[in-house]
Amino acid sequence: MDEKLKEAIFRQVECEPFAQALKMELVQLDEGFSAVEMAYDAEVMNNMFGRAHGGAIFSLIDEAFETVCQTVGSVTVALNVSVNYVASPELGARLRAEAREVNSTRKTASYDIKVHDQNGVLIAVCQALAYRTGKPLPFVKQDQAQ
Repeated sequence: MDEKLKEAIFRQVECEPFAQALKMELVQLDEGFSAVEMAYDAEVMNNMFGRAHGGAIFSLIDEAFETVCQTVGSVTVALNVSVNYVASPELGARLRAEAREVNSTRKTASYDIKVHDQNGVLIAVCQALAYRTGKPLPFVKQDQAQ
């Protein structure tokens, strides 16, 4: 993967308001692979039952999906995201979403995304489909990505 593209994506996540609000961190990025982590903070991420809100876990999945999609170097957007929640994380868990490209064409790409806690417990699994617009990433100078 082009290092300038990788650096640009890392910079975007570092200043992305939503990622920062949930204290998400992009920890690994390669062509067709992304890993994003966050701590499960019960004060802001609990649902009415005192467990992790599915939206918080989905947000982590979506950040990994968003970043892996851009490794192709052009604007890529979600078409469909299907999540199965298989366990609820324990309080204070460090969650990690790993997104891997499974298949791609010129216009679409499919991804397998899994969330585990720091002990390897599977929290959620996801299948996602993205559309590749072919438009250049607005935060990457054209000469940077080449």
